[in-house]
Amino acid sequence: SDPLLNPSQHDVIPIMLRHCTPCHGRHLQEAGLDLRNRTAMLKGGRSGPALVPGDTDKSLMIQKIHAGQMPPLERLVEASVKPVDPAETAILMKWIKLGAPEMVIAPDVATTTPDPLVSDEDRDFWAFRAPVKAAVPLVRSADRVRNPIDAFVLSGLEQQGLSLAPEADRRTLIRRASFDLTGLPPDPQEIETFLSDKDPQAYEKLIDRLLDSPRYGERWGRYWLDLAGYSDSEGKREQDLPRPHAWRYRDYVIRSFNADKPYSRFLLEQLAGDELADYQHAAEITTEMSDNLVATGFLRMAPDPTWANITGFIPDRIDVIADEIDVFGSGILGLTLKCARCHSHKFDPIPHRDYYRMVDVFKGAYDEYNWLRPEIHPGIGPVSQDIAGGRVLAAVPTSERKAWEDNNARIAQEISAAQQTPEAEAKVKSLEAQRQPEPQIQALWDRGDPSLTYIYRRGDPLSPGRLVGPGVPSVLTDGKTPFIAEPPWPGARSTGRRLALARWLTQPDHPLTSRVAVNRIWKHHFGRGIVQTLGNFGKAGTPPTHPELLDWLAVEFVEHGWSFKNMHRLMMTSATYRQSSTLTSQQESLDPDNRLISRMPFVRLDAESLFDSLLLVAGRLDETRYGPGDPVTARPVGLVTPQATSLGWRRMIYVQQQRKRLPTHLESFDYPQMNPNCIERRDSVVSPQALYLMNNGMIFELAESFATRIRKEVGSDPMMQIQRISLIAFGRLPDDEEQSISLESLTQLEAKWTRHLTSSGAADP
Repeated sequence: SDPLLNPSQHDVIPIMLRHCTPCHGRHLQEAGLDLRNRTAMLKGGRSGPALVPGDTDKSLMIQKIHAGQMPPLERLVEASVKPVDPAETAILMKWIKLGAPEMVIAPDVATTTPDPLVSDEDRDFWAFRAPVKAAVPLVRSADRVRNPIDAFVLSGLEQQGLSLAPEADRRTLIRRASFDLTGLPPDPQEIETFLSDKDPQAYEKLIDRLLDSPRYGERWGRYWLDLAGYSDSEGKREQDLPRPHAWRYRDYVIRSFNADKPYSRFLLEQLAGDELADYQHAAEITTEMSDNLVATGFLRMAPDPTWANITGFIPDRIDVIADEIDVFGSGILGLTLKCARCHSHKFDPIPHRDYYRMVDVFKGAYDEYNWLRPEIHPGIGPVSQDIAGGRVLAAVPTSERKAWEDNNARIAQEISAAQQTPEAEAKVKSLEAQRQPEPQIQALWDRGDPSLTYIYRRGDPLSPGRLVGPGVPSVLTDGKTPFIAEPPWPGARSTGRRLALARWLTQPDHPLTSRVAVNRIWKHHFGRGIVQTLGNFGKAGTPPTHPELLDWLAVEFVEHGWSFKNMHRLMMTSATYRQSSTLTSQQESLDPDNRLISRMPFVRLDAESLFDSLLLVAGRLDETRYGPGDPVTARPVGLVTPQATSLGWRRMIYVQQQRKRLPTHLESFDYPQMNPNCIERRDSVVSPQALYLMNNGMIFELAESFATRIRKEVGSDPMMQIQRISLIAFGRLPDDEEQSISLESLTQLEAKWTRHLTSSGAADP
């Protein structure tokens, strides 16, 4: 109904939330006044009731609004609120004049009755049905079948008169597998060992060795960090506020991949790690507890300007929530949930209502009316930041905290002793510099008792509509089962909503979770997903090229414990993966886009693999793992470069990723801006890439290091140098033409350098 004609408390409460509860709400009740509901308004504070039903003149809240004292003008910017406007004041006055009536409205949630907005026909779309493991097809070229993947692929090829391409040679296979699983090339000794291994299972053993390498987590963790929108800064504003503890989430992801943590558990921890154990009352913070909290950093990765008062208003906060839901929807569900923020989805059966049900799921932690700013405060205990207003917890493992405390105690003792010496001031200053900041983690946690959630018509918080409760997209349910969330343990203040979401998401028969995951793995091995639109499995996305294979893989993934490594083995040991990349005229005619996978595609190295490989072959790769990101330096000319360590440079995943200062060498090679995340990187071939590789000082330094390595390994013989360069850089010896061109170029460069030295009078180095 029109709120000006017949207002209820549901027209009034949103006004109170927007303007008044920052000072008179859950955590702060100035003058003892709480304005979150009618009962609290009638109770009032130290100055008496906030409202008198039927009498606006005697209602203190109206008096204060008219006097410009609620909200206080001097507190507007500090609290990121705006004054109550005349239209809102009119609604409040009308409500009070009518006696402040209460209207009992049940939140709109899923029930056991049929959903009027989503039909069974809507649920019959292929992506919204549970995956079914189809029978493996019979094919004519049975001799090419190494595992069921090949049978599904061959079935499609044979229908077009094609077959799999011949198997690639061993040098190609080890290089392909090494880049795919570790992001680095194999060294000559690894290649030679593989080539000389006569075991029929030599290739399978190679895959296992690569999966066991700690480099694997660094490679595949990077893919997940793209999906999550990982960044070491908040973004949105020119002053790009650092996130000093974000690296712990990065390390958690890398370790999880290396440990082959089941994907179901991986999701559970990231969506609801704070609801898996009562860390607040634990006598000891275990590593598992701390990891669970660190994992929730997944939900803290969206760009967030709300640390500044001027960009911390309700619409700014809602944008952050929308970005997190976008990351969740596109990355995990493979749906464009963001399209239902302002209206019902134009293509998929996702009503406007369902979007706000999802908002309510996250409301216990992301409440636009009870907001935690992304600012850092000194922590005094595991949950001190809940009170202080920041987003960090001191809930690191007890062992790490004890080490920090012991180190501080040692320094304090040494300072006490140093103060007795003549050079006390310098000694004390040196010791103070050794103090480490308190170990903390960036996390998300449920604070309980969230505010009510209303549908925002057209996405506008000034236009609240129907009251909704927590829920998931109806089209992904049977339409008969309510969404039930309960506190995770007796006495918990947490709502349990995100835990219920995570458990719903990891049901074995969920329509999308496993499909989206295996499709993403497939894309990174075969260059294109079975569903090409990785983040859109809806009706506006591309249909699967091999639907039965996709479903077979999805079910296989779940049946084998949601194991990423098992899925890698399955895909990479297939004859389909082992194909050569040679294009025949028949393939060009019948499968020009390689949609049928009649050959292995050529795939460009991404930015990290390119530069990590340059570091490796030059002998300058520092393989120190984990810990805070290596800082970057912004030069006056605009270049942003990573700072070197004493051993060289660490892998690019360990370089700080600041939204406003991306390393130039990564950005030039399609490293993405996280706004809010990156579902799939673009591949570009542009001239600045070549110019960078030819002119950058870091590349010159690596070239010199590579030359030093070559001279050290094979001496000064030009032919030996050329062969060694090719073997290290490309994993093979040069062919005759390459060798001839290289030798000619080397001779010319040597002559040119000699002339330069002679003309300048410099000594030959």
